Amino acid sequence: MNIPNQISLFRIFLIPIFMFFMLIDFNWGDVSFLGATIPVGHLIGAIIFIIASITDFIDGYYARKYNLVTNMGKFLDPLADKLLVSAALIILVEKGMAPSWIVILIISREFAVTGLRMILANEGEVVAANQLGKIKMWTQIIAISSLLLGNVFFEMFSIPFDTIMLYVCLFFTMWSGFDYFYLNRKVLLDSK
Repeated sequence: MNIPNQISLFRIFLIPIFMFFMLIDFNWGDVSFLGATIPVGHLIGAIIFIIASITDFIDGYYARKYNLVTNMGKFLDPLADKLLVSAALIILVEKGMAPSWIVILIISREFAVTGLRMILANEGEVVAANQLGKIKMWTQIIAISSLLLGNVFFEMFSIPFDTIMLYVCLFFTMWSGFDYFYLNRKVLLDSK
């Protein structure tokens, strides 16, 4: 269990803490800054989400820099990402902050790619995320963070940056999913 894998596990550990602050109404009041007003509990949840998201960059950087890329890391890192993003998106739907149809498409793509990864693993292949998958992940993080933080910075100018980023995130999520299946189509079409 190397350090990058421990960081991925830490990201998974942060998910229930994030959920705790987002789903329980603590009645701690609201905080207003830069045009956005959000409950204090949601602010804490958003900060936890952002910290967890940053660990995605840290574990990948550390693994590549010190040549600690392992099959376990190739499994744990995307799993941690999918769990974190899925939890956040479902909470955003519950809070009425994101449309359910977008969240269903994003989570469906994640399930489909996970299924394909299982087929590839059965064939002896473990595939790390490609550049398009990394762009997808960062657009998801930016969109979710913007929604969790009440469109901070942009709300005062009446620019729906959070909503725009959610659609950008949807675009890259679907594109990277189609790309993933296209690049690995031979495994799916194999009739053994």
